[in-house]
Amino acid sequence: MFADRARIFIKSGKGGDGHVSFRRELYVPDGGPDGGNGGKGGDIIFEVDKGLNTLGDFRHNSKYIAKSGEEGGKRRCTGRDGEDLVIKVPEGTVIYDDESRKVIADMSNDNLREVILKGGRGGKGNMNYATSTMQAPQYAQPGQDAQELWVRLELKVIADVGLVGFPNVGKSTLLSRVTNARPKIANYHFTTLNPNLGVVDLDGGRGFVIADIPGLIEGASEGVGLGHEFLRHIERTKVIIHMVDAASTEGRDPVADIKAINEELRAYNPELLKRPQVIAANKIDAIYTDDETENPVDVIKKAFEPEGIKVYPISAVTGQGLKELLYYVRELLDSMTDEPVMFEKELDTDTLFDNPNEAFYVEKDDKGVYVVSGPRIDRMLGYTNLESEKGFNFFQKFLRQTGILKQLKELGVQEGDTVRVGDYLEFDYYD
Repeated sequence: MFADRARIFIKSGKGGDGHVSFRRELYVPDGGPDGGNGGKGGDIIFEVDKGLNTLGDFRHNSKYIAKSGEEGGKRRCTGRDGEDLVIKVPEGTVIYDDESRKVIADMSNDNLREVILKGGRGGKGNMNYATSTMQAPQYAQPGQDAQELWVRLELKVIADVGLVGFPNVGKSTLLSRVTNARPKIANYHFTTLNPNLGVVDLDGGRGFVIADIPGLIEGASEGVGLGHEFLRHIERTKVIIHMVDAASTEGRDPVADIKAINEELRAYNPELLKRPQVIAANKIDAIYTDDETENPVDVIKKAFEPEGIKVYPISAVTGQGLKELLYYVRELLDSMTDEPVMFEKELDTDTLFDNPNEAFYVEKDDKGVYVVSGPRIDRMLGYTNLESEKGFNFFQKFLRQTGILKQLKELGVQEGDTVRVGDYLEFDYYD
């Protein structure tokens, strides 16, 4: 089944904890610390697989968790790194943060592999904390926490030209005639249930990729019909071909249809209307006029050519006018830059996780106690032995360098006031 959207949970691996141990050798009663470092946690990596064309695999598996790093060992042994988890996606997949809807990565063109979540750093073993004055440190650093995130994946097809129009106007017939695509064709609405891609071959290797965007009707941008499901696929296209039934074989007004489609494009993304457009007035082989009836192609031209939108009368069935239409589209593409349409990164996951992981809070509670808390404080207390001289000196330096002392002074702390750090450390403040 074709699927172009998915919501999944991703989590990198936690860093392995540092180890606390001491050499225990015969005739060496006071062996030094030899606790090794923990291993790094595995990354979450997204990688393009050009053999995929759907996000259907994510319907069956919505959680992706990388391996954690192993704890350090005795004899200065470093724990094994956690294995990275590589998630394969089709080219053209855009990764969004589920909560903010900001773009994390666009997996297309040259961006074929990207680390989205980094594994936690391994903690340092107690061998790293030995000094001349502290020869037997009893503490080691815990591994850095894993990063986790809910993300949305959206597949947006990569095509130079988007073919839009109401159902049953002949889009699939045109695509099958001018490209190597073989879409399903039948004389009823919504024959096409997923975007079809085809390559138009022109002389001199000047071809281009065209996508048939299904299901556009009035209200498509609001979820009516199938258009809401597939409007995203036109966002990468550089040129838009509007196809209309010029013969009005179903009694529709082609001018009104074009305006309705443009309104849906504007409602979905106003930037789409800034792209070059061309109108393919189809089914001219079925047009019958007399001396009193104006040719409907002329009516369409009068309505849109003053706006700079060219109109080409064609017949997708007989092939009449197709050559002229395709070469004009090629001219429009030649007048534009060769840069692919990509979605700019709006959210850097490094920034997203740096702040929460490094956060701390300084406040005064209703009992007059100054409270210092937060993830950074918890981690610092986890690997600091405050009963040792070195650990206590490190704690004082930490309070000064992080700006905690400055914030305490700004809140009005005085000598003798009580300060509580984390869940259990409490002391009287002295400057």
